[in-house]
Amino acid sequence: MRERILEVCVDSAASALAAQAGGASRLELCSNLVIGGTTPGIALFEEVKKRTNLPIHVLIRPRFGDFCYDRWEYDQIRREVAMFRDANAAAVVIGCLTPDGRLERERMKELIELARPAKVTLHRAFDVCRDAWEALELCEELGVDTILTSGQQNSCKKGMELIDQLCRRAQSMKHPIEIMAGAGIHAAVIQTFLEHTGVTAFHMSGKKVTDSRMTYRKEGIWMGLPGLSEFEIWKTDEREVGRAAEVLFGTTKETTSAQTDL
Repeated sequence: MRERILEVCVDSAASALAAQAGGASRLELCSNLVIGGTTPGIALFEEVKKRTNLPIHVLIRPRFGDFCYDRWEYDQIRREVAMFRDANAAAVVIGCLTPDGRLERERMKELIELARPAKVTLHRAFDVCRDAWEALELCEELGVDTILTSGQQNSCKKGMELIDQLCRRAQSMKHPIEIMAGAGIHAAVIQTFLEHTGVTAFHMSGKKVTDSRMTYRKEGIWMGLPGLSEFEIWKTDEREVGRAAEVLFGTTKETTSAQTDL
């Protein structure tokens, strides 16, 4: 029986502590989760590594938007892969596409070689590839360890059939690849996958929107996307992770509030 994995995506030390307390198997660390995640700073990585005892997979994504990178962005990606490899990240989470929607073979090959001995996850760039099966075959050739996917749909529940097919094919490969379901994961969805698929690895954020501690609020000014409140903070909900862990691992974890200095 394959190992069951609950990976929780976090973008702060507080969320990392909450994920660990809830029963996560490992962390995917990023910044700016509100826009899908970008590369975290090394200081955040070091803080999370110091405060938790979970394997940390680091997202390497230089910006919001597509995964077709110019030469300067690619150089940044290369340097960040090497930096987090040297910082002893358990894995890097990467993905580069060509303009016509295929995995960029040579760049992916170089990044994977650069990352070793850390493991490599292909992130949801996979979900916007033109051909999922072609991408899977290339991942085997290149030695990708994990593919995070929603089954090329907006949610993993909609893409469940393809995710299951990918999982079964990936496990029969000479170099088996872990297929990890993501996008819309919570306890009930995990239960559905366990009942109807062979998928055993899941990726969630378990996020909740919390209110800012600011008492004075200057309204009508945006630091980023217009309409996105500056006074709403995304954090991982320990209880949401705990419910998912209970379904996946079959054990009830006593809730212990994560200790932070907030």
